[in-house]
Amino acid sequence: MNTPNRPRRNFYGRLKGKSLKPSQKGYIEEDLADLSPGPVSWEDNPERKMLDLEALFGGNPVWLEIGFGGGEHMVHQAAANPQVGIIGCEPYINGVAMLLGKIRRAGVKNVAVHPGDVRDMFDVLPEGSIERAFLLYPDPWPKSRHHRRRFVTEEHLVPLARVLKSGSIFRVATDIEDYVRQTLEEVPKFGFEWLGERPSDWRDPWDDWISTRYEQKALREGRVPHYLTFRRT
Repeated sequence: MNTPNRPRRNFYGRLKGKSLKPSQKGYIEEDLADLSPGPVSWEDNPERKMLDLEALFGGNPVWLEIGFGGGEHMVHQAAANPQVGIIGCEPYINGVAMLLGKIRRAGVKNVAVHPGDVRDMFDVLPEGSIERAFLLYPDPWPKSRHHRRRFVTEEHLVPLARVLKSGSIFRVATDIEDYVRQTLEEVPKFGFEWLGERPSDWRDPWDDWISTRYEQKALREGRVPHYLTFRRT
């Protein structure tokens, strides 16, 4: 069988920060493999076979968190929605370790963790298989010459639109005004409808929101969070 050529994908974010604590190393060694959604990386799945989400979550609806940071929101949603399976993608291994610790403490079972680039996950998710996606406080890449590195560009939005079910919801939270501008300009180009009608629709957090460490930092530094909701058309 022919193997697809691996696309050239630059990755600009951090993969690792400070040395992991012994407990965090334990989470990685003991828990991560069991929480894998299946073969995602090119090394493990060079033929890019689709994931079996039916086997993974028993036919329940599947949500996707793109860059889960320290995992607060993902674990919160998993605990509040046990009837949903949630896949989280995060290449920053320190964040992965923090999430695994939270999963242990919360005891949630309806989660899967990919410690890598969400673009590789997009390759192996069946079309129309995701019912909700979250992009929460993504890397802002503030310099103009770096705006092409932001998630809200064609490279990411086209495959996101492919894996999202028609009528599904895509949530974006950011405290960077220019990121809001780019999101509102770019996301509707790729099969999404913005649901904002009044100021409260983007000023007030969602009813099931939990404030993350990134949002708390933004508030301390005087930046204003925005909460944008889109529907896959």
